[in-house]
Amino acid sequence: MKNIKLRHWKTTLVVFALMIITIGCDRGFSDEVELATFNPNGEIFTDNPIGLNDSLFISFDPATGANVEGFDVDNNVAFEGSSSIRIDVPTPTDPNGGYIGGIFKDRGAGRDLTGYDALTFWAKGSTTASVGTFGFGSDFGENKYAVEVNDVELSTTWRKIIIPIPDPSKLVQEKGMFLFAAGTQSTNGVGFTFWMDEMRFEKLGTIGQPRPAIQGGQDQTAQANLDTSVPLVNLTQTFNLPDGQDITMTAAPAYFDFVTSNPFVASVDENGVVTVDGPGEIDPDTGLLDNTAVISAFLGGVMASGSLTIEAVNIDVIAIFSDIFANVPVDNYNGFYLDGFQTTLGGAIVEDGNNIIDYTDMNFVAIEFYGREGSGIQPVDASDMTMLHIDIRVNETVDPSDFFRIELFNNFTLGNSVSGSFTISGSELQSNEWVEFDIPLASFAGLTAQDALGAFIFVTDGTIANVSLDNIYFFNEN
Repeated sequence: MKNIKLRHWKTTLVVFALMIITIGCDRGFSDEVELATFNPNGEIFTDNPIGLNDSLFISFDPATGANVEGFDVDNNVAFEGSSSIRIDVPTPTDPNGGYIGGIFKDRGAGRDLTGYDALTFWAKGSTTASVGTFGFGSDFGENKYAVEVNDVELSTTWRKIIIPIPDPSKLVQEKGMFLFAAGTQSTNGVGFTFWMDEMRFEKLGTIGQPRPAIQGGQDQTAQANLDTSVPLVNLTQTFNLPDGQDITMTAAPAYFDFVTSNPFVASVDENGVVTVDGPGEIDPDTGLLDNTAVISAFLGGVMASGSLTIEAVNIDVIAIFSDIFANVPVDNYNGFYLDGFQTTLGGAIVEDGNNIIDYTDMNFVAIEFYGREGSGIQPVDASDMTMLHIDIRVNETVDPSDFFRIELFNNFTLGNSVSGSFTISGSELQSNEWVEFDIPLASFAGLTAQDALGAFIFVTDGTIANVSLDNIYFFNEN
C-alpha cells in the first residue's frame, strides 16, 4: 500500500513408604506412569470411512449458501478398491445452495498424527477445474491447527494431492481429518463433479525445504494505539514436494512461535495477536523514545520470513485495510454471495510489494467484520470516528455515468441491516490512477449508528468492472 501519514525397622519402612508417596504426589506423576496417547491411525477413507463422525460429511452452514445435497459415496468409480467419495459441485443458482463444502471429523478423542508428514489423497474431475480449498485441522470447534491450500487444479485422470503438515509435532490430538470447499469460479458457473479416494495421512519422508512466512513474507510497519490489539496475517508454510514442485498453504497461528523484540511496547500471544502494552522506553544511548517492537516468528525451528514492526502511537484511526496502520481483524476482504447475481472475483493481492485489494468482473462485493460463520471477529465500534478514507483506482476507462457506491452496514446480517450509502460518481474517478477520498460518515445516508459496524458492500452494478482499493480506514478529523 502507499504510505500515508497516519510455568525401628518396620517403623522405618512405613515412614520411607510414606515419603515416597508424598514425593510422588508432589511430582504429580511417577516416571513409570504412561501418559494418555491417542489413536495413531492415519487412514481416513479407503472404500469406507475409517473412524469418522457417524455422518462422515459435516457440511458448512446452509445459511451461508452451502449445499448439503452434493455429497455421496460412489460405488462405481474408484482409484483403488471399489468406491470413492463423489462431490457434485452445484451451480450458483442451485436452490439448495451455490457451493459445497465441509469437514470429515474423527468421532473419538482425536488422533495422534505426529508420525506423519502429509495428508494425501487421489482426486479427479469430470472436467478440468479447480477446487477452492482442501485442508485439515478444522473441526468446527477451536480449529487450532487448521491448514488450507487453495485453488487446487484437477484433471480428468486421477492425480495424487499432497498437503504437508507444517509441524507434525503439534498434532498430538487432532479431530479435523479433512476439509474441502468448492464452487464454480473456475468453470464460469458451470457445475461439475469430482471424486476423492485413498485419503490418509502418510509419512512420505520426501518433503523438504520448509519456508514459513508471516505477513506474506514482507517486513511491514504499522502504527497502533496503546491497549489495542491487531492480528498477524498471511501466515503460510511452503514445502518442496516429491515431484520438485513447491506448495504453499495457509497455516494456523498455533503452528508458529512468535517473538517480540521489545516487550515494553508490544506482546504477541499464541494466536498471533499483537497487543500494544506500553509507549516504550527512553534509549539511554540516544535519549530518544524507542516506541517500536518487531514481531517475528519461527515454525518448527525455522525462522519465518516477514515481520511486523509496531509503533506505539496515539491516533484516532480504525484501519480496515492498510499497510501503515495496524488493521483490525476482519472476516474477509471478498465476501461473495453465491445467489446467482454476483459476478465479482478477486480479493487482497500484493502489487509491487504493496498490499491492495483488486476486484475484477465487479458488480458488488463485501468486506465483512461481524463474525461470519463463528469466526469470533467483533464488529467495529466507530462511534468516535467522523470520516472514512479510501483510495480507489479504476483499472479501465471510466465514464462520467459510472459510479462506485459504498454501503456501510450496522449490526450486519444478511437479512436485517441498517445501511448507510454514499455514491462516488465516475467524474470523480480517474482511469488507471489512484484517487483518495475522505468522506464524512455523516454523508452516509441512512446510517443510524456507528457502534457496531459489520460490513462494507461496494457496488458498481457493472458500470466499473475492474477496480483496486487501498488504505481503507476510519479516522477522527478533530
